[in-house]
Formats: sequence, structure tokens, C-alpha cells
Amino acid sequence: MSELPLRRAAIKAVGHYVPDDVLTNADLEKMVDTSDEWIRTRTGIKERRILRDPDKATSFMATQVAQQILEKSGLSPEEIDVIVLATITPDMFFPSAACLTASAIGAKNAWAFDLSAACSGFLYALSTGASMIEGGRYKNVLVIGADKMSSIINYEDRNTCILFGDGAAGVLLQETADETGIMDSILATDASNWSSLCMPGGGSLKPASAATIAAGDHFLYQEGKTVFKMAVNGMANVAAEIVERNQLAPEDIRYLVPHQANLRIIDATARKMGIDDSKVMINIDRYGNTTAATIPLCLADWEKELKKGDNLIFAAFGGGFTWGATYVKWSYDTP
Repeated sequence: MSELPLRRAAIKAVGHYVPDDVLTNADLEKMVDTSDEWIRTRTGIKERRILRDPDKATSFMATQVAQQILEKSGLSPEEIDVIVLATITPDMFFPSAACLTASAIGAKNAWAFDLSAACSGFLYALSTGASMIEGGRYKNVLVIGADKMSSIINYEDRNTCILFGDGAAGVLLQETADETGIMDSILATDASNWSSLCMPGGGSLKPASAATIAAGDHFLYQEGKTVFKMAVNGMANVAAEIVERNQLAPEDIRYLVPHQANLRIIDATARKMGIDDSKVMINIDRYGNTTAATIPLCLADWEKELKKGDNLIFAAFGGGFTWGATYVKWSYDTP
């Protein structure tokens, strides 16, 4: 019995959206007891974008991304088969932000769903979308990471409000006929320390009530030291593991594309891989941590520099805990 030909999913287009409103470190100095120097030296962040319009939420940002990808790829909305939207800040519990996005762009033939893996969400969604292409059942899959983090941040908590921003970005996955595409992925989960990074209220365990609102249970909670230690180990180790598993030397890697949580975590990951700063995509200074959107936002910012065949390593760590790394061989030269 002959073997079926190997199908591989490839990134064929990139889109992004960030709100116009900027929240700088100087602005935060007026809101909480912090300083520009303290934020920059500990996180690398200078400013972040905020979606202030109360009538716009995550699906609005995801819709802008999807429309941009349609324009760049020349596809019609009806040609989209699936939309996988990684987010922890959907517009509401249901319908999903992905469903709202599909409706907004007119993707009448697509099925759509949200995927929740916090800061690792884009990698989880990318692997999910790739498997749909590899299985041969779908031709055009949109994978989007989008989060309106300002909706769950307590701007009186200096430990978290300095870190996060709003934004969205995503990619179009299609089958590739050459030796490029999504080559390998390692994903992991460990919930033994879930309470050190979570939003306690709003779910079935603690439904919204006057008591949960008064307790601040609907804001993101983070134990910084615990999360930092586990993120450094998790992200650095999995990035090194995928490099070793694919027999890549530092000189083979064009870029590390890390989740933009903290500059020190990014630096530790690069050192573990043996690559220097010139091979690391960093835009945390301008956007902060946009959770599921950080990795595709980097791709959007660096798209014009990427060449067909470039080896990229994506790496992320997030609440859950979730973490992972993906090896991508870039599939096109940007016109």
C-alpha cells in the first residue's frame, strides 16, 4: 500500500491591528506608584495600546486582522473554511469572538471557534489550524490571536497594569507544495500552579456577583516571582528542545519569535538557544504584552525582512500554565 503524500501547512499571509490610543509609562506614573525607569529596566516596555471605545471588543480587532489578510491574499470571505481565534478576553462567553468575527467579514462558509491558552494561545491555535490543513479537509484557515487585556486589568494594581496592552494579529494557513511551512511543534500544559496566574471570577466556579466584583475577582491576578521563574524555564527549555530535535545550529536560525511578556525572559530564551540579539524579534517596548497577539504582531512587524526558507522559532509561556515552541520555515518573500 503506497503512502499518502505529506501535506504541510504554511503561513501565506499576515495581518495585524493595534488601537490608536497609547498608554505610556509616563501616563502610568500618574495612576500608580511606579516610574518609567522602573518599568523599562524590569520589563522593557515603554508604551502599550488601549482599545478605549466601550462599544468595541476583541472581535472588532480580530475582524480588522481578518479583513487585512483577505485583502493581502486576494481571497473572498466565502473561501475561508475555518477561523481559530486564540483569546482569553472574548466579547462574551458566547457566542464566541470567532463566530462574531466570521459574521463581520462575511465568512458564510466557515466554522469558527475560540481557543483559550492565554499567552500560548497563538501557538496552540497555530498547531490546531495546521492539523486541519495537514488532514486535507480544509484549504484556507485563519489563525488569529487577539486580546483586549485592558478589559481585565486593575489599573490600581501596579504589578499588572504596567505589563499589558490590547492588540490582534494573525495568519492565513494554506497547504504548501515545497519544503517550507510549519515543520514541528512542542506544546505543554501543567496546572499545578494555576492560581499564580489567573482571573478567579466570572466562570462557573465563581459566577459574577456583588461579592466577586467587590473582591476584584474579575481582574487578572499574577504572582510575579512565581510566574517569572516558571516562564524563564518553560520558554527557554522548550525553545532549546525544538532546536535540538530538528538538528538546527544557532547559525541556521534567522529569528527567534518569542512571546513578548518580559525582556528578561526573552533574553534568557535567546541565551539558551545560543543566538544573539540581532536574531530576536522584540516589539514589547511599543505594545507591551498583548497575550495571544504578541507572536503574530512580531511577524507583521518583521514581514518585509523575511525571506522564503528562513528558519523561525516561535516560543511562548502563559497562564494555565501553558507553553510551547514551533519551528516554522517561512514560505514566501514579501512583495
